[in-house]
Amino acid sequence: MATTLRAAAPAKVNLYLHVTGRRADGYHLLDSLMAFAAVHDVVTVAPADDLSLTVDGPNAAALADLDPSDNLILRAARALAETAGVAACARLTLTKHLPVAGGIGGGSADAAAALRGLYRLWDLTLDDATMLDLALGLGADVPVCLYGRAAHVSGIGEVLDPAPALPAAPLLLVNAGAPVSTPEVFGRRRGPFSRPAPLRDAPVNALALAQDLAGRGNDLEPPARTLCDAVGETLDLLTAQAGALLTRMSGSGGTCFALFASEAEAEAARRAIAEARPHWWVARTRLVDDARALAPDPPSA
Repeated sequence: MATTLRAAAPAKVNLYLHVTGRRADGYHLLDSLMAFAAVHDVVTVAPADDLSLTVDGPNAAALADLDPSDNLILRAARALAETAGVAACARLTLTKHLPVAGGIGGGSADAAAALRGLYRLWDLTLDDATMLDLALGLGADVPVCLYGRAAHVSGIGEVLDPAPALPAAPLLLVNAGAPVSTPEVFGRRRGPFSRPAPLRDAPVNALALAQDLAGRGNDLEPPARTLCDAVGETLDLLTAQAGALLTRMSGSGGTCFALFASEAEAEAARRAIAEARPHWWVARTRLVDDARALAPDPPSA
């Protein structure tokens, strides 16, 4: 059996998100370009005689009031053990850096990192289709987080198509700390459905990426603004920063992001927002090509 393993669980960023329809069962159909950032949680898996989870890190307190037995990491571990026909035995540790319920797939990324680690710990041989089906049963964002690379995501999250190569664009992620309910955001969405708009060509740099994304948007941003004033405040503050090429909300909120052409501009914006809103979560990072290759060292913010 393998020894202790550590894996990065990176932030997922919806560079655009279109709601394209709704199924008879109520699930919305999406078209989204999902990418990953270098800022991340860390999941550690180790051999044990039973299944346990410990949470630490700067954002651990946000999970303190939640039922630990229902944590998505433990649900992922149980589902993987049942599918593989093995005992669900492991000691798991989540070091929480990302904000909770922030629209950047923190819980989904944590579950995906746990699945990758447990797959190795338990020396499994399940095929990719089985793993992706298991991931979808845990949540709509878990399959793309398990895939770990930028992808066009459609259906309810189960259809993954590789995206063109994306530049390592400087990125600023900002979360005001106000919770945003995904079901309520979808419930407030009004108007016609959008058309899919997958990216066809690889943008050469951050400016080209911003220009490509300008004709797309996040259909969940308007309803999120009506539910949470902090979303609009965050977007306005990001848009006001010098050098911001594109500002947008990720997922159903409330984390928002801005793309920059240079690390210096992104850092200047980080300092300005951190000074103006010292209690907000502000992280300067970059887009990454392969999130699975990230070293599980503490991320910078």
